[in-house]
Amino acid sequence: MIFEQDPAQILDALLPLYLNNQLLRALQESAASELAARMTAMNNASENASDLIGSLTLTYNKARQAAITQEILEVCGGAEALNG
Repeated sequence: MIFEQDPAQILDALLPLYLNNQLLRALQESAASELAARMTAMNNASENASDLIGSLTLTYNKARQAAITQEILEVCGGAEALNG
């Protein structure tokens, strides 16, 4: 036996399912796109923070080295003044 439905009945049955599926797909793609954008933003923020930490560490080390060098020069100058 072959049962065939009227094309209008098939369309009436399938069209709401199709539209529901398309709407759900659009919402899922939107959510995935938002999550991808958030991940990219957080990755960029992490990289920028790492760069900033490196730059600040370098600046701190240079200032510390300059202070140590200045102290050594002052000690050497004081010793020369005592000996000289």
